[in-house]
Amino acid sequence: MFKLSKRLTILATATLLTNVTAALAQDMALPNREGPRPETTNGVPHIQLGLEPVSELTELMLKQMEELPGVTLGATRVSLPGAVGFQLNQDVDIARPEAIVGGREFAHVHPDGSLHASLEPELARAAIQAGWATPHPWADQRSGWEGFVMIYTPTTEAELDVVLELVRGSYRYVTGLPTP
Repeated sequence: MFKLSKRLTILATATLLTNVTAALAQDMALPNREGPRPETTNGVPHIQLGLEPVSELTELMLKQMEELPGVTLGATRVSLPGAVGFQLNQDVDIARPEAIVGGREFAHVHPDGSLHASLEPELARAAIQAGWATPHPWADQRSGWEGFVMIYTPTTEAELDVVLELVRGSYRYVTGLPTP
């Protein structure tokens, strides 16, 4: 009886998280990104071409991500040397393990300031349509990766605000937890 009750509770929680995440994705009105989309490679490594990072903005981004509950920054486990992974600590439950690319890393920032992150699929589509992101070349090759995108390097504080909200969306999607 306990096992059945526990399974029902888990299913109800998963359904609730899915509905809340979808509502959050719909509520987030993304502004259109100004300017042309940066070019990216079509394969792996999936990198952005021709856009230099603004180091102060990258530092602000890292500082904000480090303040998320249960997140530790460190060397990436899945990307290029020099990339910084956003790792979930062991005490943080993962609501969508299928969206994690490797280990407990839900996103990472490349040396050029661009990021890879797992977003709720509706939010990923909205970010792509508004010019903030492009799908990862492998996004359609594995269940759970439908929202795996590259988010372009922020070049202004206004762009950084949108990028930070997208990465917070990744955290919420993967963990099911609210962000401060």
